[in-house]
Amino acid sequence: MKQQPIADSLYPIIIEHIRQHGDAGLGFADFMQLCLYHPRYGYYMQDRERIGKGGDFFTSSSVHEVFGTLLARQLAQMHNILGHSTFTVVEQGAGEGHLALDILTELKTYAPECYAALDYCIIEISPENCKRQGDLLHGHPCVRWSDLEQVETVHGCFLSNELIDAFPVQVVEKHEGTMYEVRVVEHDGVLAEKLIPASDSIADHFARLGVEPTEGNRAELCPAAADWMTQIGAKLKQGFVITLDYGYPAAELYAPFRRNGTLMCYTRHSANDNPYQHVGGQDITAHVDFTLLQKSGAAAGLDILYFGEQYRFLMGLGFVEELMCLQAQKTDPDEAMALRMTLKNLIVPENGMGDTFKVLVQGCGVDSPELLCCRSVADIAAQF
Repeated sequence: MKQQPIADSLYPIIIEHIRQHGDAGLGFADFMQLCLYHPRYGYYMQDRERIGKGGDFFTSSSVHEVFGTLLARQLAQMHNILGHSTFTVVEQGAGEGHLALDILTELKTYAPECYAALDYCIIEISPENCKRQGDLLHGHPCVRWSDLEQVETVHGCFLSNELIDAFPVQVVEKHEGTMYEVRVVEHDGVLAEKLIPASDSIADHFARLGVEPTEGNRAELCPAAADWMTQIGAKLKQGFVITLDYGYPAAELYAPFRRNGTLMCYTRHSANDNPYQHVGGQDITAHVDFTLLQKSGAAAGLDILYFGEQYRFLMGLGFVEELMCLQAQKTDPDEAMALRMTLKNLIVPENGMGDTFKVLVQGCGVDSPELLCCRSVADIAAQF
């Protein structure tokens, strides 16, 4: 895959990094790290609109505030389960702060005991996002900002929404029974790819999963996700981890039919599979390996309390009841229909977010609580 050189500030920096690595080229994870997180020119570090109609993609929290409202209800129950005087929520990768705002607004109104105990800590590496978050959340004195390394003992919940899909990934291909790693090289100033035999660490990664890509397939792996889970597991003394993202268990992520992996790029709501164009100007993502998160979490002392599709998670928290309540407030039938059409994106499969997006809830020191999100569809139907 080759592209003509791109005349921007990040491109020559990438070329220099490639040349420093010699003939082996630059690992794809390092390339992706530069594209997304270079301190000045990385996609997530720039002052630009990324989320919503005027940006490059939508997130669940940008669809409607009901997403944050329902998450707040689960957090309030978690606060009750823990019973601590302080309830710390650590949200990493909070974007522009809209999910935090919706959660805080709901807790302040409907769960004042939880709100009064709340210590809401945002982990954010983008200075521009920090500024936007500060402007949006200035009315909530419980909010603070920190680096993940500075977070110590947590009694509460680590929360992330579409964070891990943006972690840098390694890319591999399997040919004639041998695993190869994709490296980024340049020929006459043009970005290209080179395959080299995969390292032992890549073989060990798939051995731990118990599954690997099929012959002839391309795939991604994300050791950074395992490292992240290990890190937060060490910091969580008692409480929960809620991870929302699009992805699959490993057996499905590396299924034979997934010939080209899941790496995708997004700009202005247009998707493509070429990470070597618009460097620094487009998002680059890969689907999350939830088996990796579960295994890494278990090794860090985290128990699986819930894993399932986003639509089941939201319905357990009261999506249907909330939709009916919101519809009842609409006097205009057209407005009610528009509301239904908007909210269905959170739960419908295929073109919506309902089943591609998954939710993993893990716990530490909480036994096996009956979480609200675990309500079955039958229990919900029995109410009507």
